Amino acid sequence: MSVAGRTRILGIDPGTLRLGYGVVDRIGNAKLSYVECGVISAPPRQPRNQRLLTIGRGLCELLDELAPDEVAMEQAFYGKNVQATLALGEARGVALFVAGDRGLPVVGYAPARVKRTIVGHGRASKAQVAFLVRALLTMRRAPEADAADALAIAICHARLGGANLRL
Repeated sequence: MSVAGRTRILGIDPGTLRLGYGVVDRIGNAKLSYVECGVISAPPRQPRNQRLLTIGRGLCELLDELAPDEVAMEQAFYGKNVQATLALGEARGVALFVAGDRGLPVVGYAPARVKRTIVGHGRASKAQVAFLVRALLTMRRAPEADAADALAIAICHARLGGANLRL
């Protein structure tokens, strides 16, 4: 904890075109406070290595600016599209490197685990997740999908603590 009883958590929803991020402060053991969320985007026409570089640099700037204490990230899941799964793994690798380079602990959560923690069941829709993220953080409007997913990951980590899930 960097500031008297406050832990800043960065949630990451990795991708090679769009990396969603969401930052919350956990105050004590219960209270959550919204800090910021958004998306780091890379031009879709660039080669993948250039997109990953763009996303990595954006993540570096974000870490420098917001100074999180911990990072929570969506774990890779296995889909039918092998190329998409590989691309997700590469995006996760960039985020793991950037966080590791700054000495930040990183914890991974399966998508179903995040949905269960936020909504109450593991098959929740993106709209349900965004609605509850908005309500839990008393936001005026729901963030865009990738940012809402990242906030959900940060909230999940804040609630579960992540002690036994380190990557």
